[in-house]
Amino acid sequence: MTLPSSPRLPSPWTLSAFWFGTAFMWLLLLLILMPAEVVHFVGDADKGKYLGLLGGIGAIVALVLPPIVGNYSDRIGKRLPLIRLGVVVNLVGLAVMGYAAAALGGLTGFWVYVTGFLLVQFGNNYATAPYSALVPELVPTEQRGRYSGVMGMLQAGGQLLGGVGALVIGLLKLPDALSYVLIAAVLLISAVITLRGVPETQLKPNPEARAQRPSIAQLFAHQPFLWVFVTRGLFALGQYSVQPFLQFYAGDVLKQANPGTATSILLMAIIAASIVTALIGGRVSDRIGRKPVIYLAGTVMAVMAIALLFAPNFYVAVGIALVFGLGFGAFSSVDWALGSDAMPSSSSYARDMGIWHVAFVGPQLIETPQGALLDWGNHQGGNLGYSLVFGIAAACFVLGVLLVRNVPETVRPAGAKAVT
Repeated sequence: MTLPSSPRLPSPWTLSAFWFGTAFMWLLLLLILMPAEVVHFVGDADKGKYLGLLGGIGAIVALVLPPIVGNYSDRIGKRLPLIRLGVVVNLVGLAVMGYAAAALGGLTGFWVYVTGFLLVQFGNNYATAPYSALVPELVPTEQRGRYSGVMGMLQAGGQLLGGVGALVIGLLKLPDALSYVLIAAVLLISAVITLRGVPETQLKPNPEARAQRPSIAQLFAHQPFLWVFVTRGLFALGQYSVQPFLQFYAGDVLKQANPGTATSILLMAIIAASIVTALIGGRVSDRIGRKPVIYLAGTVMAVMAIALLFAPNFYVAVGIALVFGLGFGAFSSVDWALGSDAMPSSSSYARDMGIWHVAFVGPQLIETPQGALLDWGNHQGGNLGYSLVFGIAAACFVLGVLLVRNVPETVRPAGAKAVT
């Protein structure tokens, strides 16, 4: 494939709008709605196991689909039509989940809910694969930090709005179905902004370029991609070791009477702080390189993950969440830039970014064993389960920081010093 000679560079806010809606959706689903619905369907005793099962089933779709759809997008030379189709399927899945939550119960309701979640995963990942190609395709290297920072900031903004929405819905005790309607509306509006404001790249078939596309083996032999993939996967493992069970932590460890509301407050603290560092981190990375930002961000996240275990009360936990958010925002600010810099060939952007995306969604599979580990540990007493899963999270963040040193600074802004 070959790109047009001078593709129009869209506003970073327009390009990132779809990521805002996607972040809003996943925060409400994964951290607020799904844990509560699982308890509604199967009860409290097996909540970790069934929540892990739900997340693991969805993660299989997220693991397999993006590289396939990305490869297809590269082959036909189109991005936006595939994004549109994915958004439609996503919306249908939200309708099924809302129906199950509002009208059904027991294991029957749970499996209908799973079906809706699979449609959401399919549709969102179908859209994300071609969407992920737009940053390396349209944005020059020297501006990718800025664009990645805006994406990180809008991701945090979407999550913050999701936390506020969950808090309002919980306090007003609004019907469950309204949450899914709200998610669908935000996702649709954000998708329309991106689809109307981003030019179709109009990739043109080029048999010679297609023949020169790197194979999967060659892609992973490319050192920048290999180490970016590995380190992104480790950070995601850390995130998904804790994130799905945060609501359970608020109830079992922090002893909050309303765990859903408490989780919303913790999340808003993390997200509000992450907004502070998201935009700044991206711009800084354009000047000094990506790795120094990752070093600082990962260290802060690891220390705060452990600190949560020792929080004596909810207010201290909120303070720890604020500091964690500063690290998370800095990491998010360079995430897309680091991935885009690591792409070896413009002829396979969507496929390769789809594979890169697997490093983030694949670790969701850890929810299933982590859910079982959480239940087992807590049955031993003393909240051992939480100590285990939070400890695993911290270890993953530390390992990610150590291994990101292996990412070669093969692409960096002029004048930036190499960091090892």
